[in-house]
Amino acid sequence: MSPKYAQDTMSKHLSRTVKTFFLASIAFTAISGTAATLRVNQTDHPLDAYAVGALKVALRNIPGDYNLAITTQDITQTRAIENLRNGDMDVMWLASNSEVESQLIPILFPMLKGLLGHRVFIINPDEQQKFSSVSSFEDFGSLTFGQGQGWPDVEILKSNGLNVVTTSKYDNLFYMVEGGRFDAFPRGVLEPWVEISAHPELELAVEKHLVLIYKLPFYFFVSPENQALAKTLKQGLDNALKNGDFDEYFYNTELVKDALSRSQLKNRLAFTLQNPFLGKNTPLNVKEYWLNLDEL
Repeated sequence: MSPKYAQDTMSKHLSRTVKTFFLASIAFTAISGTAATLRVNQTDHPLDAYAVGALKVALRNIPGDYNLAITTQDITQTRAIENLRNGDMDVMWLASNSEVESQLIPILFPMLKGLLGHRVFIINPDEQQKFSSVSSFEDFGSLTFGQGQGWPDVEILKSNGLNVVTTSKYDNLFYMVEGGRFDAFPRGVLEPWVEISAHPELELAVEKHLVLIYKLPFYFFVSPENQALAKTLKQGLDNALKNGDFDEYFYNTELVKDALSRSQLKNRLAFTLQNPFLGKNTPLNVKEYWLNLDEL
């Protein structure tokens, strides 16, 4: 997932580096006897704002006082991971995979309830009938899907037998789908409408009939040396889920409300894909962690 991060993913996607994987960074300094200060780097990607809000929810559901000092800075995902491992940051967030989880401690609480893995398509509107006629997964065999080079979604789609076309430049994807270089540009439901509005010169639309679903958790991460902070954040998130505070935040955030309203996920023909790159400890069996389309 991506260019400008905070997978994957509204003007820029969580699949690119910083603002597509949707990542941010926090430096954590606890001062004995005083409030702990969390320095947060928040870019202009909406998922950064969402993650900061989720962090606030977690922190208000644990004992102690915390301050947030918010700055803005563009850094790549690779650089953020290095900073975290070097002790220059304490927390970051991004769409997870087994490789990242082997380097850092994931807080195993999917902050977007897996919504990031619900993929609708940006298409040339003249091609809608091609997708309206899809009735089985086999029908996808004749279609091609565009993604950014190096995005984790590329391998997920390929491993499920889909045909993928890649490019190294995020903005090229919009011109390529309009021009017929591939049939569809899969996007997390949090992304496509804002991305289309950012390209008014192009004839683009969100496909109306289909959704691909695969598990793609969006986690907080901390350094392997910071297990205490990992435990604290996990406890705060679980407490918030148990008392309703987290769901109140999730379902009433404009980013999520708008995505669920526009996408009409419950009314789409859904196909579930396997994600073979999930971390082995992904909490798949904790149903409260994941969005259930039947309950929307």
